[in-house]
Parts: sequence; C-alpha cells; structure tokens
Amino acid sequence: MTDILNALVLFMNFVGVPALAYGSQLALGALGVTLIFGVLRFAFFAHGDLMAFGTMVTILATWGLQAMGVSLGVLPTALLALPFGAAAAVLAALSADKAVFAFYRKQRAKPVVFFIASVGVMFVLNGLVRIIIGPDDQRFADGGRFLFKVGEFRDWSGLSEGLAIRTTQALTVVAALIVMVALFRFLERTKMGKAMRAYSDNEDLALLSGVDPARVVRWTWVIAAVLATLAGVLYGLDKSFKPFTYFQLLLPIFAAAILGGIGSPKGAVVGAYIVAFSEVMVTYAYRKFAMYLGPQDWAPEGLLQLLSTEYKFSVSFLILVAVLVTRPTGLFKGKVF
Repeated sequence: MTDILNALVLFMNFVGVPALAYGSQLALGALGVTLIFGVLRFAFFAHGDLMAFGTMVTILATWGLQAMGVSLGVLPTALLALPFGAAAAVLAALSADKAVFAFYRKQRAKPVVFFIASVGVMFVLNGLVRIIIGPDDQRFADGGRFLFKVGEFRDWSGLSEGLAIRTTQALTVVAALIVMVALFRFLERTKMGKAMRAYSDNEDLALLSGVDPARVVRWTWVIAAVLATLAGVLYGLDKSFKPFTYFQLLLPIFAAAILGGIGSPKGAVVGAYIVAFSEVMVTYAYRKFAMYLGPQDWAPEGLLQLLSTEYKFSVSFLILVAVLVTRPTGLFKGKVF
C-alpha cells in the first residue's frame, strides 16, 4: 500500500499539479481566442504575442515597483503591476482593431483576410516585445516560493516521496477559477454579455434588436486582452518569460480551443485541460513510477518516456490534426473555420 501511495504522490508532484496549473494558463488563453472567433468570426493568430506584450509591460511595472520597495509579501509583486499590463494589452488590441481589422470589417472581408492581417499584427507585437525587453529569459517572480515543500510533506506523511506546491501554481489555479466563473456569469447574466452572444449567433438579427456592434467589438477586445495578459503573467510567474515561448504557446492554445469547439467558452476550458494533461503525461518519464508498482527490486530499462520534453508541443499539433480530421466542430460543437 505504501508503494502505491508513493507512486500517486510522485505522479501528482510531476504530472498532476504541473498539468493543472498549465491547463489553467492555457484555459485563459483559449478563452480569449474562442471569444474573438465566436464574436468577431476570425482566428486571431497574434494572441500569443498579445500575451507576451501584456506580460512585458507587467514585468516592467513590477521592476519599477520592486525598485521603490513595494511588495505583496508572500504573493508576487506582479499582481500589483498586472493592471498596467492589462491596460497596455487592451490599448494594443483596440489600436490594432482600429488600424487594421475595422477596415476589413466594413468591407465584409472573408475570414482568411482577417487571418492574414492578424499574422501581420503578430509580427509587429513580437518585434516590439523583442526590441523593448529583449529575446532572453526574464524572471520576475518574488514573494514566497512554496506553499509547502517536499521535505515538509514527507515529515507529515511518512512517505518516501514528497509533494511540493509552488505559490505560483496555487495562484494560477485559483485566479483562473475566479476569472472563468466571472466570465461565464458575465456572458450569461449581463446585458453586454447577452449582446455579445446574440451578435455571435446572428449578426443581422442582433442589429435589428438594437445591439450596438461597435460596443460589442470593443468589449470583445477588452476581455480578450485582459485574459491574454492574465494568462501570460501567470505562465511567466510559474515558469519564466521569453517572447519566443509565448509565440509557441499559440499552438496548444488553438489546439485547446478547437478541441473544445472553437466559439464555445466551456469547450475552451475543457480542451485546455485535456491538452495540458496530454502534453505533460506523454513527456513524463515513468521509470520511477513503474518501479513503485512493479515487483520488488525490479527496474525497467530506459526512462519509460514516450516523448522528450523538447517535443511536447508536437502533442498539441497531433491533437489539433486529429480533431480537425475526425470532429471539426470539437467536443462541444463549436463553429467551424
């Protein structure tokens, strides 16, 4: 029985807890993508770099607060700087819409035109981030590092394996849960949320019902930009900030949105956790886990690792291809490209 408990703790420490935090970060990003697609009807391929832009401003504000001696104690100072990053991301998104997407919206251009335009916005944001903060890793997490450590868990449980939960992991899951509940209530119960849903379902009928399309578009960009910044900051606190990594995150985020059913907020959340757990489980080395469950003094040859961690994004790609081939509408029957 002790070996089974050790195996479970080992699995939770290296798979369960990291995948839950990672899935929460992907869920916030996928919600922004699916919201833009559902309301504005195009795939916004600059979302990863919008995350990076908002996170960059948050980091710069964090450094400024730290230089002034401001902190939140055990919590990261970045939480105080987050509104600055969110405001910058909102400004960038609204500026991109006014300068680029509004023109094509008036022309009633095809979705592929919006997609190409969003790629251009992606390169602009990516260039700005690299010029301002540079291409290297940036770490900006401070405060308490762990809620509890491996040694503390071992002393409490008496097991050989220990479980550690970082403050940033717990913060990610709690923040994501609060934001997701707030977003779903906003979409279901508020006047603007209902207007956004109506505009998404049938634009012409929504206009006849008195829905202001300009306000719907603005609110969509504001919410998506705030979600992008929050996702980016939580990811950066949990791991580190590197502009190219945020560009790579676009693949698992879109895989999550399409798997759940792009245009479906609930589907985006479910798809995000499926993608996250798939990536982490496929790239985890199960050798020690198998030793606990196998015969005594038995050790398997090799690491029992299906894929190296360097190829974890290929899991998202395979999921994306499989969904598009077998069920393009996703698990919750979202809209098709």
